[in-house]
Amino acid sequence: MTIGSSAGVMPASGLVGRYLELGLRLGRHVDGLVDAYYGPTDLQARVAAEPVRPPDGLVADAARLVADLDGGADAGQLDATRRRWLRAQVIGLHTTARKLAGEPIGYADEVEACYGVRPAPVDEEVFAAAHRRLDEVLPGDGPLGERYTTWREAQAIPVERLPGVLASLAEDFRARTDRAFGLPDGEHVDWELVTNEPWSGFNYYLGGLRSRVAINTDLPVLATAVGHLVAHEAYPGHHTEHTRKEVGLVRRRRQLEETIFLVGTPQCLLAEGLADLGLEVLVGPRPEPVVAAHLEGSGARYDAEVAAQVAVAGEALQAVRANVAWKLHEEGASVEEATAYAEHWSLLSPARASKAVAFLTDPTWRAYISCYVEGLPLCRGFVAGDTSRFERLLSEQLLPADLT
Repeated sequence: MTIGSSAGVMPASGLVGRYLELGLRLGRHVDGLVDAYYGPTDLQARVAAEPVRPPDGLVADAARLVADLDGGADAGQLDATRRRWLRAQVIGLHTTARKLAGEPIGYADEVEACYGVRPAPVDEEVFAAAHRRLDEVLPGDGPLGERYTTWREAQAIPVERLPGVLASLAEDFRARTDRAFGLPDGEHVDWELVTNEPWSGFNYYLGGLRSRVAINTDLPVLATAVGHLVAHEAYPGHHTEHTRKEVGLVRRRRQLEETIFLVGTPQCLLAEGLADLGLEVLVGPRPEPVVAAHLEGSGARYDAEVAAQVAVAGEALQAVRANVAWKLHEEGASVEEATAYAEHWSLLSPARASKAVAFLTDPTWRAYISCYVEGLPLCRGFVAGDTSRFERLLSEQLLPADLT
């Protein structure tokens, strides 16, 4: 693809400029809220140099921006689709600012305002049925939780072999993504291993079609998860979405609102949903044989056939995370109670259950779990096997309501 000039030298003003300022100003209060920024450098420098704006001032700024998007003097600058998308983003930022200002906001209300979906606990019978299916396909004898943990942890990739596995998968998935959807010329991903983080992997989009993807090795990276991890963070997930939107929306259409990626907005729910769907779209519903080929010589034990059976049987357990968050933030469960719940229903080891709960108790990330739990089924239902619809997720400004 031919690409245009850098967003760093494009001016931003009016409603879009105010949106970028609001996001950057909130980011000075909340570490990690600005997930990525590659917009106008002068605007970023100006916000960084000014006094930190108090939360109540940011609440007022966000409210005025919503009102102006609804029909202020500058509303005619943008078409209706952009105004609607921006408005949903600003509602999320308004909610974050209200929390910072000390306003009590319930967990379900926070999720709905920030991400455009309303969470609800999942019936535990769904998890019990998954346990019964897993009991039938897992090898070995004894209690299900012990068997599942033993089976999973036996498939750990030795950390010294992990860079090679990541590189092999990334090269394959990059080529498949380019054939299926197209990638901009010059895009690139750098991979690194990190520790002491609440997540398993993270894409730091740097702008200029480049990403730095960090893989957390606090806990062993498992052969059962590594293919999904690469697809999610890079090809055809976060990196692919960022690069395609940088070229298509920012450089070609000058939609500078896309130069900032903000936690606490509907943008995140669709990004996580499409990233979780990416491996399935790229290699089909059963990716295990493809992943197995890249694990040869890695030292990891991996039986593709059993892994496929376990993945199908246990897919419903991904929603346990939603119940854990609900218990913590709606029912007032203690960390110990939530960890025990995650360990029991997710069949996790104590260390992995504790890590999962740590993510859900982080104030920046507590509501974010809905982006995974709600985002994947929403995007899967929208795509429905049609790769052109997945390409729309990679390329267009959409909201959760557009996918129903």
